[in-house]
Amino acid sequence: MAWIVIFVLLIVGVFVGLKVLSEPQKRTEAEFEKRAAESISMFGASMDALQELMNPKAAKAKEVQTQLKEG
Repeated sequence: MAWIVIFVLLIVGVFVGLKVLSEPQKRTEAEFEKRAAESISMFGASMDALQELMNPKAAKAKEVQTQLKEG
């Protein structure tokens, strides 16, 4: 009998948790723009890191070019 109560509480907890997570967050337009800009930069950074792993020679070339620009 106790396992039925625990199971029902678990199902209710999952349902309530999903309901809370599915509600849209209230944001101002400025907050939205800020987060959108951050996520693009994070995506770009992760793509750069992936490119460096896939092609280490290109990463080295990019580093050399940066050093040449700096002098």
